[in-house]
Order: sequence, then C-alpha cells, then structure tokens
Amino acid sequence: MSRRNGSAVANEQKPLASPEDQAKVAALTNDDRHFSMIRALHMADLITELNGFCGAMSIFSSLRYCLGSPDDLAQLWLAMTFMPFGLFFDFMDGKVARWRKKSSLMGQELDSLADLISFGMAPASCAFALGFRTFLDTIILTLFVLCGLSRLARFNVTVQSLPKDATGKSKYFEGTPIPTTLSIVMLMAYWAHKGWYLDNIPLGTVGTGLLEFHPAVLIFAASGCAMVSRSIHIPKL
Repeated sequence: MSRRNGSAVANEQKPLASPEDQAKVAALTNDDRHFSMIRALHMADLITELNGFCGAMSIFSSLRYCLGSPDDLAQLWLAMTFMPFGLFFDFMDGKVARWRKKSSLMGQELDSLADLISFGMAPASCAFALGFRTFLDTIILTLFVLCGLSRLARFNVTVQSLPKDATGKSKYFEGTPIPTTLSIVMLMAYWAHKGWYLDNIPLGTVGTGLLEFHPAVLIFAASGCAMVSRSIHIPKL
C-alpha cells in the first residue's frame, strides 16, 4: 500500500491566503479570552446559526412524529415548516454580510454545515418519518445526504475559481444548489396532505427483504446526482 505525504498534497492544493485572511487567522488563534470563538462571530454568522437551528429542530420534529401516533401529523408538518425558515436565514446571512461589509473566516464553513443540516439531513429525516423506512430506502437517503455533503465541499474548494460578475459574485452554481431539495419537501407535504404516507406512499414498494424499497425514493437519488453534476450550471441570482 502506497503512502502519500498529506502535508505536501495539502500545500499543493491550498491557495495562499491573503494578508487580510492571515491577519484574521492570527487574531482568532491568538485570542485566549473566554468565549473567544463566540466573540469572533459577526451578525451574519449568527443568522447562519439560525439556519442550522431550523434544520436541527426539523430533524427532532421528524423523530417526535416517529414516536407518536401515525395519524397525528402535527410534528411532521412542523418538521416541514422549519426547513423554509432555514432557507430564509440562508438567504439573509449573505445579504447582511454584504450590507455590513463584515464577514468572518468561519462564515463560509458555517454556511455549508448549516445547509447540510437544513437541506440534507432534515429532508432525509422527514422522508424516513413519512415512510421511506426500508433498508434500501435508508441507503438511498444516506447517499442523497452524502451527495449534498460532497457538493458543498466542492463549492468551498472551487468558489474562487468560478467566473465572477461585476460585483464579484459567482455567475453560476456547479450542480443544483442544496436548497433545491426543498422542492422534494414540498412534494412530501402534498403527499401528507393527501394521506399518502407510511403504507400509502405513491408507487408502493418493490422487492422483498433487504432489497425492498419504495420506487418514489429514487427522487432523492436523482436530486443527489443533480447536486454533484459538473455539467449542470444554475445561474446565480
């Protein structure tokens, strides 16, 4: 088995930080005050945290539905409601950062992690609660989350190299942005409204045992493939 020099590879791939970023890193690492990380957050970062809050609350609401009566959809509706609020905060954090002309080094990382919770894990948890509960269903839902994770990681690495407009913003997204998964949440909300959940999911199931799955779960597989695609360019508004 060959061994690679991890530090050498990292040095080759990682671009040199600007003097401003280097100063921010030094200030962050050398600040030994209590709650120094909290002190380093800007208003935009706190709004990003609210995005993550909505995603986490959505997941817990889906879990509460699984623990309660299948006929009481209140927690399932709550799980679906939290996700659009996460999208609102995801939209607002960038607006606030540009308005205040202030951002932290952690901002982009926070944004990606919050997006993974709100638009990756939360929709997958909601789908499980809705009835996509077979072993193969959960494998496909997990791959969907991993596609979202990979798409966000690729964005963080390539965002500086993408073509920019006059304002400095990227002209397009490579692959569908992860918030587009809310379109699947809207579909699941329609199914819940019509009573098409648990044993009544559209198209039923195919296969038996470990190979049993709901064909409708392939919507998540298609969404995952669209997120990691490099040939799909979505104009950035």
